[in-house]
Amino acid sequence: MSDLFWLSKDQLNRIKPYFPRPHGVPRVDDLRVISGIIHVLKRGLQWRDAPAIYGPHKTLYNRFIRWSTMGVFNKIFSELVAQGGIPGQLQIDATHLKAHRTAASLLKKGMFPALLDEPKAA
Repeated sequence: MSDLFWLSKDQLNRIKPYFPRPHGVPRVDDLRVISGIIHVLKRGLQWRDAPAIYGPHKTLYNRFIRWSTMGVFNKIFSELVAQGGIPGQLQIDATHLKAHRTAASLLKKGMFPALLDEPKAA
């Protein structure tokens, strides 16, 4: 497949300091897993539809959920924006998606910790 997404070594090295330290068993290849997560998210795929080259879809899903709950991705995005300066390119997305009625329960499950910390509007 020529439309696979792969982070470059430089891109991975730039975000690697924000990864949590592994405990016990070493993690599987970070480049492969992070690239697989980005591929699934960019294309709006279900986890089970991820190409096999990225490894087991359950590994991609588990890493995404665990790191999202820990706030790893929020921290990476915040730090990259802070370091960024003036971007060479901007993108605006006007996609409209209908959410399933169970999507509202994701906040209660702790999937978006940054949103839970914000004060509620009066």
